[in-house]
Amino acid sequence: MSEPNNEQAAQQFAIQRIYLKDASFEAPNSPAIFTAEWKPEVNIDLNTAANPIDDGLFEVVLNITATCSMDGKTVYLAEVHQAGLFTVSGIPEEQMAPMLHSFCPNILFPYAREEISSLVTKGSFPQLLLAPINFDALYAQHLQQQQAEGGETPVH
Repeated sequence: MSEPNNEQAAQQFAIQRIYLKDASFEAPNSPAIFTAEWKPEVNIDLNTAANPIDDGLFEVVLNITATCSMDGKTVYLAEVHQAGLFTVSGIPEEQMAPMLHSFCPNILFPYAREEISSLVTKGSFPQLLLAPINFDALYAQHLQQQQAEGGETPVH
């Protein structure tokens, strides 16, 4: 049996805490919107942010905004900032950005998805279940976009 090398042994990843940093819900055209024929258009915007807190400790925030509209009127706007504190150390520099902007958001997504669904349901609208998101592909797309614009790749 082979032993892990020292570099692999020194790598650490741990979830310290997962928490709801911010949430809001608006239904600006209620109650009139409840009498309209239900033909919604839903737009989902998301982004991530990673901030170093201490040596090896990072806050990662997944921001999701769901905007539902009908006939040019906003039905509802649900916004969630789902966050987590993660210990990440011993990871090679080139792997830090994918860890913080892809791997960690994958962990946070189920919590944010549940909160968006809860907010929409509490607003008396049909349940909104967000489809799974491929954060690896989104991160790769973000890198391609930055390179096309001549920008540098973020480390974290």
